[in-house]
Amino acid sequence: MSVQNNWSSRGAFILAAAGSAVGLGNLWRFPAEVGAHGGGGFVIVYLACVTLVGIPLLLAEFVIGRAGRSSAVESAVIVARQSGASPAWASLAWLGMFATFLALSGYTIVIGWVVYYVGEFAAEFISAAGSGDPFAGAFETKSVDDVRGMMTALFADPVLLFLLHLFLSICTAAIVLRGVRGGIEVLARWSMPLFFVLIVAIAIYAAMAGDFTAAANFLFAPNFNQMFHPDVVNAALGQAFFSLALGGAAMITYGAYVPQETNLPSSSIAIAGLDTFVALIAGFAIFPIVFAVGLEPTAGPGLIFQSLPIAFHTMPAGALIGLLFFLLVFLAGITSSVAMLEVVVTWTCRRFDVKRTKATILIATLAFIIGLPALLSFNILSDFRPLSFVPGFRDENWFDAQFGLIARLLLPLSGLITSIFVGWIADRKLVNEETGLSGHNLLLWRFLIAWLCPLALGAILLFGLFPQLVGAVGG
Repeated sequence: MSVQNNWSSRGAFILAAAGSAVGLGNLWRFPAEVGAHGGGGFVIVYLACVTLVGIPLLLAEFVIGRAGRSSAVESAVIVARQSGASPAWASLAWLGMFATFLALSGYTIVIGWVVYYVGEFAAEFISAAGSGDPFAGAFETKSVDDVRGMMTALFADPVLLFLLHLFLSICTAAIVLRGVRGGIEVLARWSMPLFFVLIVAIAIYAAMAGDFTAAANFLFAPNFNQMFHPDVVNAALGQAFFSLALGGAAMITYGAYVPQETNLPSSSIAIAGLDTFVALIAGFAIFPIVFAVGLEPTAGPGLIFQSLPIAFHTMPAGALIGLLFFLLVFLAGITSSVAMLEVVVTWTCRRFDVKRTKATILIATLAFIIGLPALLSFNILSDFRPLSFVPGFRDENWFDAQFGLIARLLLPLSGLITSIFVGWIADRKLVNEETGLSGHNLLLWRFLIAWLCPLALGAILLFGLFPQLVGAVGG
């Protein structure tokens, strides 16, 4: 692999991998999961899951990538052959890559929603600044119902959704076209520091203008009667897994670009730490505002797209803070979409011996086209249920069924195969040398990846496909 296809430094690798992990899952899914599962108890279980499942599996994916030095699929094949095992173990990467491609086709749709809100808040801020009051609230000429209905109006406009989806697909492709150092690394070096500055600044604003005490109690005062309920544990496991972008072949791909002298265990801890920091700070950026204006923290996925715009409607400097917040979400989204596209482009370049330009344009175009039914599921195809014949998917539109298939089946299955492969099948000497671990640290990691990770991922898979079992186990 050429030097230009390697990260220029350990710091660049950590920023890029953190950019891949830090996405809408941190700013959209994490607060929604915390709100839906009782606050502090969920947070404690989530932190345990990141430590005991997330970091070991993250390290395992980096090991496969650096040992193989190729695309995710080819790296898995190389490690399998070096271990005297069947190349069929590369199914872990095939599943992950397919899941990532499907996710990319819908992810640009969601980032399009973010861009829509960026535009709306930018217009509000410019209008407020033009009238001499740049620190005014947002949408002051609209009623609360009008603000709440903004997302409904967006969903009802297929042309606007199409244009936003196209714009984000082009932006993602343009960055990947420039390669690892010239595109992905440059994006990470500029966007991630700006991202951290913005999220900390918004959290400080939320602490000053919102109800910080209520938010802190909600996030860190656990209800011990609920925190060990199977529903809470399963949700925390799933959030830890998805938040770190595991199972989707992205971390295997990024691991292939890591120089040999880079310490993988410490890098894995740093990446997981940054990702977890962002999730917690997102809680402090969102919940003080939610509590201050009397909104419900259990609003779920609508928390940032409906509840927060309503909150910014009445808060001081709401137009400015709303603009900065959705710019923050955009940065998180675009770094993740770039990682998704890179996974499939890297494999395409190596498998078919084509140049990056051709592969990027082809894959980005296919992802855009495949995303169209999901986009239309909010309007023209709203009554269509593509998986109505499958239990658990009967009432889901195309968008929900697509992401449900990814989250409940493809990614957990890929992660399960990865943990079994690295923990039981791959050559132990090869794996140990790549990790650089020794003594008790090595024994602990091998126990976690070989025993705890398969059990945890098996639970995510089982309860995801059969959610009724959660209630049965929980009594």
